[in-house]
Amino acid sequence: MLTGERVRLRALEPADSEPLWRWYHDPEVGRWMDAAPPISLAQNMEKGADRPRNTFEQMVLGIETIEGGRFIGYVSLGDTDLIQGEATLQSIAIGDRDHWGGGHATDALRVICRYAFEEMGLHRVTLWVVAANAAAVRVYEKVGFVVEGRRREAFRARGKRHDLLMMGLLESELT
Repeated sequence: MLTGERVRLRALEPADSEPLWRWYHDPEVGRWMDAAPPISLAQNMEKGADRPRNTFEQMVLGIETIEGGRFIGYVSLGDTDLIQGEATLQSIAIGDRDHWGGGHATDALRVICRYAFEEMGLHRVTLWVVAANAAAVRVYEKVGFVVEGRRREAFRARGKRHDLLMMGLLESELT
């Protein structure tokens, strides 16, 4: 397990499928996520049982609280290029609303980036975020990410178009 001050990151378990399904269907949790057709809980449980093994090239980790060991979210790192030393933070979400605003996402982000730099030997982590998602942008900036580019009106949510920001973090910038 990868441990921070507030959270631990661990491989997802089949039992995580039910809370993941609930979070995907919560309009506030999924507000800034790519839209996907709804699937049943049974289908999601089946996906969870057949989840591919994590590799350096692609990993999805559960976020759980250190205090109490409660599963509260997930983080995904992928598109890893070990030769160039870079990867993409594909997603991070605190699905358990009781843990919003408590610093858990910031801690999880620091943990996954520290792992990418120290254990995987990467030099850079990149991500895309909806510019209007101020809470997420704030979390990324706290950890040291900087805006490197913008894709105008590249994301659609609730019938509106939003810009996407490309943000990057170099190993030396992690705070």
